Amino acid sequence: MAIFQANFFAKTMKRPVCFNALIPNDKFEIPGQEAQEAKGPLKSIYLLHGYSGNHMDWLTFTKIQEVSLKYNIAVFMPSGENHFYLDDEDVGAYYGELIGNELVDYTRKTFNLSDKREDTFIGGLSMGGYGAIRNGLKYSERFGRIIALSSALITNQIAGITPDFKGPVADYPYYRRVFGDLDELLGSDKDPEALIRGLKERKADIPKIYMACGTEDFLLKENRGLHEFLVSENVEHTYVEDVGIHDWKFWNEYIEKGLAWATE
Repeated sequence: MAIFQANFFAKTMKRPVCFNALIPNDKFEIPGQEAQEAKGPLKSIYLLHGYSGNHMDWLTFTKIQEVSLKYNIAVFMPSGENHFYLDDEDVGAYYGELIGNELVDYTRKTFNLSDKREDTFIGGLSMGGYGAIRNGLKYSERFGRIIALSSALITNQIAGITPDFKGPVADYPYYRRVFGDLDELLGSDKDPEALIRGLKERKADIPKIYMACGTEDFLLKENRGLHEFLVSENVEHTYVEDVGIHDWKFWNEYIEKGLAWATE
């Protein structure tokens, strides 16, 4: 297992950005066990952290190294800061374009990765779960599968809020800054339901989706809402509820289950 921390100049951000990478291309051969042979370019997943986190979270709090080796998949963990992996056109910081295009192109050039859509996944937790769904759908020509854990699917919740709004996590100025005009949020390319409808209208391939959320998670209602929407639109997906809260115990368990589903 090779572990990299990389800095590269991202044109989408107009500055250097950092990401961590796991590349399972140097496996230890155990005497008496059959050696695993490389089977061509690696599959890859772009794994997104949650609100108030960074590119170290998945390495620090989960067994992602073990999972990367087990499923022979390259893992890339960028930092989305607290921008929900959306483009900020006012300051020229295109987090969505970074995740959906530039980082994929850069890592494919740098590492021995498959360039096939069906071998390229995006995943995340909480804010990163939203980012995985939104960018997996917006850049659906890139990603064949989406893994979304305890996703912060808050677009219906914050659409149309007024300037005096103060929520438990953030207030109106924050949401206005990150999501833009909140009166125009629903139906925009920041709205997962609108993205699904758009893909269906264009008869484009929709990435396969895996969603998981804890039954005691404060975002359970939002995750059920998207699941019910996907059922109503006959969109292929897997939805799992299990005992758990919004924590690393749940995400550590379900990132492995999600990758088992993605690589089956």
